[in-house]
Order: sequence, then structure tokens, then C-alpha cells
Amino acid sequence: MKALSSTLPILPILVLLSISLVSAYDQIDLAKFSRCLTTHSDSSVPIADAIFTQRDVSFQHFYQLRANNLRTLAAAVNSKPVAIITAKHPSHAQAAVVCAKRHGLQLRIRSGGHDYEGLSYTSNVSFVILDMFNLSSIDIDMGTETAWVQAGATTGELYYKIAEKSKLHGFPAGVCTTLGIGGHFSGGGYGFLMRKYGLTIDNVIDAQLIDANGRIHNRRSMGEDVFWAIRGGGTTSFGIILSWRVKLVPVPPKVTVFTVQRTLEQGATELAYRWQKVAPKLPKNLFLRLQAVPVNNGGNNKTISVSFFAHFLGKTDKLIRLMNKKFPELGLSRDDCFEMSWVESILYWAGFPNGTSIDVLLNRVQTSRVYYKTKSDYYKTVIPKKGLKTLWATIMDIEDVSVQLNPYGGRMEEISDKETAFAHRAGNLFKVQYTVHWKESDGGIYEADRFVKLSRMLYRAMTPYASSNPREAFINYRDLDVGTNKNSTDFEITKVYGAKYFGKNFKRITAVKAMIDPGNFFKNEQSIPPLPTPPLH
Repeated sequence: MKALSSTLPILPILVLLSISLVSAYDQIDLAKFSRCLTTHSDSSVPIADAIFTQRDVSFQHFYQLRANNLRTLAAAVNSKPVAIITAKHPSHAQAAVVCAKRHGLQLRIRSGGHDYEGLSYTSNVSFVILDMFNLSSIDIDMGTETAWVQAGATTGELYYKIAEKSKLHGFPAGVCTTLGIGGHFSGGGYGFLMRKYGLTIDNVIDAQLIDANGRIHNRRSMGEDVFWAIRGGGTTSFGIILSWRVKLVPVPPKVTVFTVQRTLEQGATELAYRWQKVAPKLPKNLFLRLQAVPVNNGGNNKTISVSFFAHFLGKTDKLIRLMNKKFPELGLSRDDCFEMSWVESILYWAGFPNGTSIDVLLNRVQTSRVYYKTKSDYYKTVIPKKGLKTLWATIMDIEDVSVQLNPYGGRMEEISDKETAFAHRAGNLFKVQYTVHWKESDGGIYEADRFVKLSRMLYRAMTPYASSNPREAFINYRDLDVGTNKNSTDFEITKVYGAKYFGKNFKRITAVKAMIDPGNFFKNEQSIPPLPTPPLH
């Protein structure tokens, strides 16, 4: 039995449930599977110590360690992988492909474990998890202002490594610092630099991809069609990302951030209405997010707190002049603003107290986890005040919810929707994330159905105002409600969620899938199917 390398508390809900060995587990000859992995791996880096089965005492630890949504983790208690391969060498990932295929196992690839529906670590068929977390090297070349980043590294580690090399460079990626690079980049990747520099994928210049035959490709050998598809198309439909090569972007020595909060009684509705018209048209170097949460002051005394979070690539004086001109209604003051380095602003946006050491960016695992259900929307027109009041009333009814509105405009309008597989470009005012969340003390998995229904209620309430035909969604905010193929290959079914996630790019994405993985080895409940071959007449 392998010993734990570190400790992690077992979830209360999992303590009550036995760690059952699924029937598929008994049907797999694990000895033969392990020998296959050894045969196809580099002998200089033994894979034996990287394989964990349900008989290993540390299996549960590694299964839970990077499973960030307690809802999907607890719901999957009776559907565990027959093995977890914690790859320590690229050949381990190659062997996982070859041997999973040979033994009839599905392969799920996990980097940071932030898949909102847990598809990187759950399945309804026999499967193994390929955990990329140990493949986490970051090689920064300031001569070319580029970096190679392995899939298992986190966004926090990337930001830290950039700051070690330069105070005048940054990179446009997510606010959460424990996101795995492999998955975060492939779905688009966005953060507060998106209006200035676009998405993460708009700054990717090369990649290493393992195909369904276990071969490693770079941009040249995979071809431009595949390179196009893995930037925004969700890489796990096409292969396994080993690493991305990215170009770093310039940032000033000091940036400015602020957070201004207003309640309904302080005019939040009028400000939110005005924000929709202002935020997408601000200069590119200013990103102004709106977040709404319910506040219960006791009894029936409920209200809404609307927060305006800003990130400005410049100093306070210039920002205040800009805000006084573009959004004077907010009443921004100097006392609201904080100047800091770009890497310090990452900590601010991630919710760390001012003065926190940037060493916190090296914490690789998310420790504060909850149960949640997230949904997304794109808005092409302003939500009228009537719609905002509907939004406020609904989230006050739910209580355990937050709603984020992230502005578009700027660089996002300049990049064609055909440039990469990511189709949500010009024409959008903002993207919205609705998250209903709860804790073990709120009922945990036993109350999941109720909270999920509340999230759907909120989503329905905003139907008249969101994009339509199709109602678009963000692939990195995975949501099985927008459609699922249930692990099948029915092309007509996948068109439903394909149109919402990828718009008019969906057909081209499926054509690329047919090129790189015609046998559909890489699949999940929302994967891309190969474009069907037209019948001969």
C-alpha cells in the first residue's frame, strides 16, 4: 500500500458512505493494465509509483484532492475510477492513452479539478483519471517574452514565475489562482486583462498535444486546424495537452484597483443599469466587473449589495479623471483606490487581504470548497430596469447565490469569432455567471436537488433578456443543463450544446475532431463528436 504524501480531511458526506468498488473495477485485470503502462512508459521514470487503485490507502486522498465541486464529488461516490495515474513524465500520459484504449477504459484528464460538473474526475462508464498535476514546469524566456507552461501548473504559479522574472510583464488568465493551466486555457480563459489583451487563447502561440494514438504533436505537426480547435474548443475532445507556449504581455509598474459597493437603498439599480452602457465602452486598460449578492439584515429586511470591482493599467490620478468623465454616478474617490504591482493586483482580485505575500500564489490546491451549481449567459442588449428588479428579487429569494457580470468590448471586439474556436466575440456587452452555493451545514449533497432547482429558476427568470437562438453559454462554466450526449456519439444531440458553446464554429470543430480523433476515443458527456461522413449515394 502506498502511504499518503500529505493529509486532506475526508468530506463528511464521504465518511458516511462506504468506498464501494464499482462492478467495472472487478472486471478490469489491473495487473495487465499496470504492466501495459510500464511497458509504454519511459523506464527512467518508473510509472509504478504514479498508479493508484481503489485498493491503495491513498486512493481516496488523491481522488478528492483536486475535485473542487463538492456537489459532483459527493454525487459520484459510487462511481470512481478504476485507477488514478498521477503522471510524472510525458510518457506516462502517452501510456495512459495506449493502455486505456487497449483495455476498453475511458480516459478523463484532470489538471486543476475546477470542471464545474466534475467531468474531469467522474464518469458513468469504466474509466481512469489521468492527473496532470505533477507535470507543472514553467519555463520563461524573457529574451522572446514567451513561456512554456505545462498543463498541471496553476495560474497562480504562472503569475508568480512571471513576477520573479519581470515587474513589467503579466499574462491574461483567470482570477482564481488554483486553476489548472491545461483546462483553463483550452476553454478560452479570461480575466481582468481580457479587454486589453483578449483571452488566454489569444496569447497562445504553440502547444504540445498527445493524440489518440499516444503521439506527441506540436503546432506544426498537429496542423493549423487542430491548433485552431484546441484554443477554445475544450482540448479533452481532441487529446491531452502537455504544455502551452504563451506570449507574455506588457503591464505598467503600478496598476490601480478599487471596490465600490452600493445597496438598493443607495441607488444600486440605477448604477447597474448605467454600468451596462458604460463598462463595455471604457478604454481597453480598464476592466470594471459588477457583482450582485443578496444581503439579509434579519427577518424580512433583505436588500442587494452591488459591488463594482475595477482593474486599471495605470495610476490612481488618471483613473479618477477617467471615471469622473465616463461614470461619475459611481462617485469614485481616492480613498477607494489602491496602487500596487500587477502581481499584487492578482492577490487583490483573488480576495486575499492587502499585504499578503505573493508566496500564496504557490498554494496549488483549493482548500475552501463548497457545493455549487453554476450557469452562464451572454447579453447582447442592456437589461432594462424591470429586468434588474426581477434579478434582484430572484436572488433575494435564493439567498445563497452570487451573480457576476463581466464586461466585453475593447480587444474582444477586434478579434474575429473565427480566429479561434471560441466564438463569443463582438456583439456581446457582457458575460454573466450565476452561482448558487451551499455548505455541508446547509444539507450538503442531500439538498443538492433543491439548490440546483433554484439555479434553474434564476436562469429562467433572465430568459427574456439573455442571448437567444441559441442561448449562448461559456464552455469553461460547464453546465450539463445546456445539453448532454450521455457518453454517446449522437451528432444531433451534440448539436444542441455545441451551438450554445461554439456558435457557428461548431461544424468546423467537429470536422477537426474527425481529423485528429476519428474513433472518438476522447469523449465525455459534453465532448465534441467527429463530423459524420456523408452517406454515399
